[in-house]
Amino acid sequence: MHEIQVVVRFGETDALGHINNTSYFIYLEEARIRFIETLGFSLDTNRWNFILASTKCDFIRQGYFNQHLLIRTYVSKIGTKSFELDHDIICTKTNQRIAKGKAAMVHFNFEKQQSEPMPDPLREALKRNLVLTS
Repeated sequence: MHEIQVVVRFGETDALGHINNTSYFIYLEEARIRFIETLGFSLDTNRWNFILASTKCDFIRQGYFNQHLLIRTYVSKIGTKSFELDHDIICTKTNQRIAKGKAAMVHFNFEKQQSEPMPDPLREALKRNLVLTS
């Protein structure tokens, strides 16, 4: 399981003082990128081989300006050409989950403009981070 921390900035909140729903997707994107980086894959956009096929976020509790958030990322499913990541967003002060997310990532060849099977090193790195949920 991979973890990053985020502090909610004022500009990430809405008129009601809550974290704006779009901000959660930015947090999840940052978590995905940092997770892929820890697997040893380049963040160089000329060598990037992933596209986001689907993403969702369920809002469980309200989040606010200046909260410290912990975002946990783990692999929940591995396919031939794709994998799924699950995310938990936790308020560090209360230790309560305020949101949960899911993302489907596809291994993609940008020159051919098509998905392709994941290479073995990627598959093995993902398997080491697989968390089976019931």
